[in-house]
Amino acid sequence: MANQTLSVGQKITAEKPQAAPSGSTLGNLLRRPEAGALLGLVAVLLFFVIFGSTKFLEPSGAASWLNVACNLGIIAIPVGLLMIAGELDISIGAMIPAGSMTVAILSGHYGLPIWVGIVGSLSVGLVVGLINGYIAIRTAVPSLIITLGTLFAMQGIVLGVSVLITGTTSVPVNADPIAKFLFGQFIGGTFQNIILWWLGLTAVYIFFVHFSRYGNWIFAMGGDRVSARNAGIPTEKLTVFLFVLSSVSASFVGMCQAILFNSAQVSAGMTYIFNSIIAVVVGGVLLTGGFGSIVGIFFGTLTFAIVNQGIYFTDFDRNWSSLIIGVMLLGAVLMNNTFRRMALTLKKK
Repeated sequence: MANQTLSVGQKITAEKPQAAPSGSTLGNLLRRPEAGALLGLVAVLLFFVIFGSTKFLEPSGAASWLNVACNLGIIAIPVGLLMIAGELDISIGAMIPAGSMTVAILSGHYGLPIWVGIVGSLSVGLVVGLINGYIAIRTAVPSLIITLGTLFAMQGIVLGVSVLITGTTSVPVNADPIAKFLFGQFIGGTFQNIILWWLGLTAVYIFFVHFSRYGNWIFAMGGDRVSARNAGIPTEKLTVFLFVLSSVSASFVGMCQAILFNSAQVSAGMTYIFNSIIAVVVGGVLLTGGFGSIVGIFFGTLTFAIVNQGIYFTDFDRNWSSLIIGVMLLGAVLMNNTFRRMALTLKKK
């Protein structure tokens, strides 16, 4: 009996090192969606610091990519949340000019107070988001097709209404000092104040997604929508809310751009469709849904903006910029998949 007791004790002692905290901690870090995005961001920063000039990190240089990141980031996070939930919204490409033209027509062409234009701009985003969400929950049509339809519809509406009312595709707008201070002003002459909106909204999203039950609902929807609905999660209401959030965010960015540059164009916004998806995927969000993080999308947005603007601080041919972005996207996807496999391997050991 004594030998048997000793044998059991030896077995317990021998098994303890197998669950080493270091491996577990490393596995937990690698499993996080933002792990690959953070390493990618560091690699990109080092690349442009080495091959670029020191001006890349100076205030004037940093402003070039931070200004791109803040506008893209405000749109990318809602798009990322939709992707985590298993949906996609590409109508944002039309909602940016819709938001800018609405505030320009109401406050610039008709001379109404700028706050009327701001409310009108956000209201357009609200209506389109409700339409996208309602069609998505009432039909079996994929959200890609639904938002593709609203993308072309809104492009036609914005162009047609602008020409019909103003006779042109470019409308000037002059905001009052308070609106300029809040939505469209340069800090220190280089940094757009929308950067502060981006940072503040990112903090709100982090709490909403990672520290509240609503975030768990979004991940559950992306994992298995039917099971999530059966578990009592209001999947339909949450789907509509996410589409509204995406459209309103795009309208908000368009409105801020119109106030900042004192004019609105009907042709702006289409590049944001693919740029936001790239930033989200680089940030570790799976196209199949159910996996991702706000911090990862934040890092992915910064990475994309740095690559997009960093090439201008190097001696490389500017014609290769699209190639670099494409390689970066493929590399980020492969890196994220590799890190997840490594994490699962460490977990099993």
